[in-house]
Amino acid sequence: MAKKKIILDLDTGIDDALAIAYAVADPAVDLLAIICSYGNVYVENAVTNSLKILELLHATNVKVYQGRSHSVEKAKFVRMPVSAQIHGENGIGEIDLPSPKMAPAQGDAIDFFIEAVKKYGKDLILVPTGPLTNLAAAIKKYPALVDQIGNITIMGGALTVPGNVTNVAEANIQQDATSADRVFRQAKLTQVGLDVTLRTLLTKKETQIWRSLGTKAGREFAEMVDYYIKAYEVTSPDLHGCALHDPFAVGVAIDPSFVQTIDLNMYVTTDEKYYGRTIGDPARLSAAETNVKVAVNADVDRYLKAFMEHLTTLFKKN
Repeated sequence: MAKKKIILDLDTGIDDALAIAYAVADPAVDLLAIICSYGNVYVENAVTNSLKILELLHATNVKVYQGRSHSVEKAKFVRMPVSAQIHGENGIGEIDLPSPKMAPAQGDAIDFFIEAVKKYGKDLILVPTGPLTNLAAAIKKYPALVDQIGNITIMGGALTVPGNVTNVAEANIQQDATSADRVFRQAKLTQVGLDVTLRTLLTKKETQIWRSLGTKAGREFAEMVDYYIKAYEVTSPDLHGCALHDPFAVGVAIDPSFVQTIDLNMYVTTDEKYYGRTIGDPARLSAAETNVKVAVNADVDRYLKAFMEHLTTLFKKN
């Protein structure tokens, strides 16, 4: 059995679906479960989308838990219109997949994650690619997990580039800055933010490769990502492709050599003017130890080669 045990924490939109595929495809990985969050879609839709994608990939051994439905600051979550624009109303590019036969896992998602940390310890990797509400709740309930878990690699934030929701805030962090601040102050983590994810771009040249496989998974993922690319033509026409935000975080969690990082103590600002900014913590700039590795450069060509090899091989079988 693979040594690297992974749990994904997703708000399952299109790039989250690609993250699932990457984790399923990597032979060094044992994908234990998906914990769902809100963000690209409502949490209930994230659960449904995750189950649909797993069934499409014949990865029905992976459990799917429903996590928190809204931030700690608000009584409910309201989806941003731009999320529907980028990911489609259904969150997965309007592709029509069958209703899942799998049922969501029973039990509290936070308790499941804590028990997984206790069981697997340093062999466990967590990859949150949505708001950090679930992880912050787990840390609050079981603070020892920050020392016991092997690896936390998040997709979120921006240090050297502007945010994608405001000038300073990236979407995942902006959804729940209070929870993100708890995580950034207390956990040991690698931040895979817009600094590097905006460099990992996919085009219709790659989706045509999947479509030409003649398989259901190849066709559905090609349609899904073409929708994503078309949305980027409106929101980010200068990129000439779509960014692989979430699957790049999974890739880095498995193989940290995909990025170059700097060591920094960080926090997340929660004031109104700079809400959701991930930045160095002035109170800990001189501390002897740091807890965050911030990805600032990427081996893009090598990652994209691995990404296409992983997913194309997987789609050939499905």
